[in-house]
Amino acid sequence: MSAALERRLLQLVVALACLVPLTIGGQSILTGPGFLGHPPVIPRDLDSHFRYISGIFFAVGIAFATCIPHIERQGPRFRLLAALVICGGCARLVSLASVGVPSRGHLFGLAMELGVVPLVMLWQARLAARYR
Repeated sequence: MSAALERRLLQLVVALACLVPLTIGGQSILTGPGFLGHPPVIPRDLDSHFRYISGIFFAVGIAFATCIPHIERQGPRFRLLAALVICGGCARLVSLASVGVPSRGHLFGLAMELGVVPLVMLWQARLAARYR
């Protein structure tokens, strides 16, 4: 496969993956945990924290999206963003071990955070090396 085609495929995969934090993060900011089927959170501090974390999740989606146009030159930024997501996945894994198995949506998140993101990060590094 040519480097140019590989670049386009990686750009497409990252663009599609960005839809997750942009959609879920944005929805979570606006509705709090209500979209998960939960009533409003009491105490309010927990709702505030949920929306704060959702804002960070949304911002990570935006930051990944800024890597798309010149993805072959975005190694340091891409690795930092991936590390943030992987750390979040590790935290989610702690929850799974200590509290129990979460819903399917959260298991999807865990698979993205500890499976897809590391693989896409390695793909970006491989592509960057081809362009050097």
